[in-house]
Amino acid sequence: MSDPAVVLDDLREESEELDLLVAELGEEQWGAATPAPGWTVAHQIAHLAWTDRAALLAATDPEAFAAETAKALAAPDRFVDEGAEEGAKLPPAELLAAWRAGRERLQEALRAVPPGARFPWYGPPMSAPAMATARLMETWAHGQDVADALGAVRTPTARLRHVAWIGVRARDYAFLVRGIPAPAEPFRVELAGVDGEMWAYGPEGAAQTVTGPALDFCLLVTQRVHRDDTALLAHGPDAERWLTIAQAFAGPAGPGRAAEGVEQ
Repeated sequence: MSDPAVVLDDLREESEELDLLVAELGEEQWGAATPAPGWTVAHQIAHLAWTDRAALLAATDPEAFAAETAKALAAPDRFVDEGAEEGAKLPPAELLAAWRAGRERLQEALRAVPPGARFPWYGPPMSAPAMATARLMETWAHGQDVADALGAVRTPTARLRHVAWIGVRARDYAFLVRGIPAPAEPFRVELAGVDGEMWAYGPEGAAQTVTGPALDFCLLVTQRVHRDDTALLAHGPDAERWLTIAQAFAGPAGPGRAAEGVEQ
């Protein structure tokens, strides 16, 4: 994931795919409830636009971003919802235009970041490729919420490789954000990707492993599915525990999704 051009191109494609899903929606559909409690389709797009603005600030004005971080720390349970709520109040056409313009500005900014440079974020500092990967992960995850709200079925693409990668990389963070010591040993993760590919992470011969469909893993680490509703297999107690707490995103531990047939 070290080539920013590759992941930025994939981020653009992921955003355009979601754009096609919402571009022709009527006002009633923009107000459709998504699986995220209290969030409509408009909230999902507003959140992406809000986070793109934050990422642009982090990449271009770290001091101003530090002020935004202070606001987040002052209201850790509210700042994400408040950002989405503010944007969701906009007329759909205005919200859509803002999201489009903002994500293009972020593309330009990340392509201009010098190789090796890092800038602040809500979690660890980010490089341009890492930020692009994180934005792709979020775009895909919130796009899944939109698709679920609209009853649309999306075809998995090779872009899921980025989501899987950041999910694996965030293993220790998922433990630490819950106050749990991260496992000392690496895991082996083997995922069945698209077109019959096998995506493998971690050393061969590791004592603890995770295997299964890449789509299930990506849905799990973005907390769009409950552990019980995946075909993922874990070998080892730490690997199994990871699958119950995994998160690919920065910030507080999310509540996850209830298992199918169980009210949240």
